[in-house]
Amino acid sequence: MHGTTMNSIPREIETVEALLAYLDRCPSLRGTVLQGLDLRSHGARLLDSELTGSVFLGCTMGDELQRTAMAAGALILPRLSGLPYDPYRSQLYDVPELYAGYDPDRPETYADTLDARVYAHYRKQGGDAAPSILEALAQRLHDFAISDALYDLLETTPRRVVAIMGGHALSRASADYARVARIARALAERGFFLASGGGPGAMEATHLGVWFAHRPDSELDGALSILSGAPRYSDREWLARAFEVRARFPRTDLPESLAIPTWLYGHEPPNAFASHVAKYFANSAREDGLVTIAKHGIIYAPGGAGTIQEIFQDACQNHYQTVGPPSPMVFLGEGYYKWKLPVFPLLAQLAAGREYAGLLTITDDEHEVVRAIEAHAATRAV
Repeated sequence: MHGTTMNSIPREIETVEALLAYLDRCPSLRGTVLQGLDLRSHGARLLDSELTGSVFLGCTMGDELQRTAMAAGALILPRLSGLPYDPYRSQLYDVPELYAGYDPDRPETYADTLDARVYAHYRKQGGDAAPSILEALAQRLHDFAISDALYDLLETTPRRVVAIMGGHALSRASADYARVARIARALAERGFFLASGGGPGAMEATHLGVWFAHRPDSELDGALSILSGAPRYSDREWLARAFEVRARFPRTDLPESLAIPTWLYGHEPPNAFASHVAKYFANSAREDGLVTIAKHGIIYAPGGAGTIQEIFQDACQNHYQTVGPPSPMVFLGEGYYKWKLPVFPLLAQLAAGREYAGLLTITDDEHEVVRAIEAHAATRAV
């Protein structure tokens, strides 16, 4: 996990294979973090190692190894029982894991999935309001592990991250939903890594567009037709229609995309088209993280209070350049953002005289949205 020591970045070991390979090269685990490993078959090997200053997060180990590690001053955080989620997970989620056990022919089976079981547990524990100290600790450990896995993903390969924000209530049958899907598809085809808040509406349209990158319009149109039969996430077959699209138009080589949902809004299931899912308990960590990683710009489709919040989080980062150089803010919908919710005129006044004033775009033309992102990408590194 990043930041475990004050003076150095620790080595992270997240598989037994990586641990054994490391021990072949170095007998010391000083400053090393072992995360979520079953070490019961490797106790003798570890007992021969230097354990001073090592960290064991949610590892399973024998009594002798535990006693020796503690005596050497290692930090041991044990596994926590009774939880439907792993606080020490080393990877992001994906759709098959979150929806394991779901049968599209029986939509009620969503209640059996990991996503639904974690949400039920979260609500039973008090949600965001008053979890117990132990539950709060487990949730914070989980969210830190998700952030760690997310930054591992982004650091493994340089990615030009562009986020699309917009309303969760946007109907699958609407023109704006189709426009967002086409914009996301066009950006994915140009090598951008698309991210969203991971839920329904404009967020789902983002990942649907990536799913159909490098595929003909007729296939995307076919998917939109299927999805429009259950246009809102409150419809009984909303998820089933998504799985029908996945089955009819399977992908094995699609560009990747990143969804960042939260169990705070767990009544809105995550959409079924993202390749990586960084799901959090704390919405604040999720919101700030999504805005922060989108260093190649954010596109704002029509949305409500949540989207407005994200606009001004983004504006604050651009205004003070707290996370690096400013990035594009592209508004899809002149009438919406100039008159219905007149955010754009206020933002233009706020940005006057600042570098990001030249990075503000408002348009109804989806091609202009793509051009605004591309034009800025041509001027900066990943």
